[in-house]
Formats: sequence, structure tokens, C-alpha cells
Amino acid sequence: MFARPNSHHSQIAYVTNDLAAAMARLTADYGTPGFFEMSNIQPGEDPAGKPVLKIALALVGGVEVELIEPIGDTAPLFSDVLPGGDGLAIRFHHIAARIDGPLSNWDAHVASLDLTTHPVVFEGTIGDMLRYIYTDERATLGHYVEHVWMSPDLLAQMRGIVPAYPPLESPS
Repeated sequence: MFARPNSHHSQIAYVTNDLAAAMARLTADYGTPGFFEMSNIQPGEDPAGKPVLKIALALVGGVEVELIEPIGDTAPLFSDVLPGGDGLAIRFHHIAARIDGPLSNWDAHVASLDLTTHPVVFEGTIGDMLRYIYTDERATLGHYVEHVWMSPDLLAQMRGIVPAYPPLESPS
């Protein structure tokens, strides 16, 4: 699953019950250079039947750090690992492997997975810009694995808005 053509470890993700407090904690305690914040639900979009997530991203040493706050009871895949109570909780959730290159590389990657052994528990697309699946690896690894493909344009856009340390060099 990890050793696949055009695939590399790109992200480590945590879930939290308080996105603002978690960003402050990672900035103060671990030197994270700031975050880009977004929601998976776009303005005007009907969230019915979808998990509602607040997301914060930072790029540290070439690996993206993602914080996810599930909203309400819409996203048990993300909220189930959080303890109850009022205190700040930050819990490891998944790693991500990004598939680079054309969309056909994504199709080949997914076709190479044994989805009986590595069942898909969450998936989505945004047009021809983004594809992702989460496989459930909790029985063997203790966490989920996100497999994600972004179009070169979307990847460039994200690299332009997600804070990075060390800062990314601009192409000459």
C-alpha cells in the first residue's frame, strides 16, 4: 500500500474538539508556522448527508500537518477517537499518501489496492481537481490511511496558501 509508483507520504493528521485551541497549541509548543483554515463545505452548499469539518493545514519540513474539527455528530469517522469532556483534545487520526502525476496514476494506484484487506471507509472527489479515499488500517496500523490525488493546478494553489516552514522557494 505504501510502496506504490508515484505515491509518497505527504501528511499527518489529527482530530480535535477545538480547532483554534489546537492551532495555538501546535504553534506555541511545536513551532508550527501558522495555518490555512478552511471547511470541507463550501458557502451555499447543502451539507445534508456529509460530514462537516473545519480544517487547518500547515507544511512543516515538507510534510503537511492537518488539524480536523468534526462539527456536531455529522462525522463519526473523525469524532470517534475524541474523548468526551471540555478539555482540549488532539488525537492522531491518519497519514496521507499523495499520488503525483496525471489522473491515470490515481486510477492505477486505487486499482493496485486490495480493497478487501484495506476497505474504503470514506471517499470523495471535486471535479477533475481532487480524488481521495480513506482505507481502514486500524486493525494492523492503528489508524486510517488517506490516499489523495490533486491536479497540478490545485496542488500549486495549495502550496501558495498553506504556510510552510521552511518557506517554499518560488520557481524561477
